[in-house]
Amino acid sequence: MVVTTQSDLLEELRSGGRQALDRLLPIVYRELRAMAHRHVASRDNGTLATTELVHEAYLKLVDQSRAEWSDRAHFLAVASVAMRQVLIDRAKARTALKRGGERRRVTLEEDMVAIDSDAESVLAIDDALTRLAEIDPRLARVVECRFYAGLSEEEIAEALGVTVRTVERDWAKARMLLRDTLAS
Repeated sequence: MVVTTQSDLLEELRSGGRQALDRLLPIVYRELRAMAHRHVASRDNGTLATTELVHEAYLKLVDQSRAEWSDRAHFLAVASVAMRQVLIDRAKARTALKRGGERRRVTLEEDMVAIDSDAESVLAIDDALTRLAEIDPRLARVVECRFYAGLSEEEIAEALGVTVRTVERDWAKARMLLRDTLAS
């Protein structure tokens, strides 16, 4: 019996083996669910369920052709981007039904989990993150990895190829810039 590791599957993915993603998903499923659960607290009023978020993110990952996932942390960072896209798409669809309304104050907190019930906040954070990416793409990637994937500073450093101290500085700077953007 041949045991296939995450590294082996990631290498197979880099080589174009599309079935490797299907075999990798069960291995990282628990981590993906934990990531999704951080963004999905309430399941009432049509909110997005954790499992649904993982599955929709998986579909986005499958659509990527020839993705260059170098290791587990990098894969989870890419998965965080996919989850962000799912959440943003969902929030846009939700707010399309409710044009107008009062502007609401939003904050960037790691435990922010309201998806459908607070679609405006999700979109405001996405807009602020998009603006941040225009200023400094690495800062935006740090926020995606930390806020959407819940990766540790060490995992983010590994995924982005920088030091942990750089991630700490980037996180502090990104939070400051996002706070200013969200306040305006």
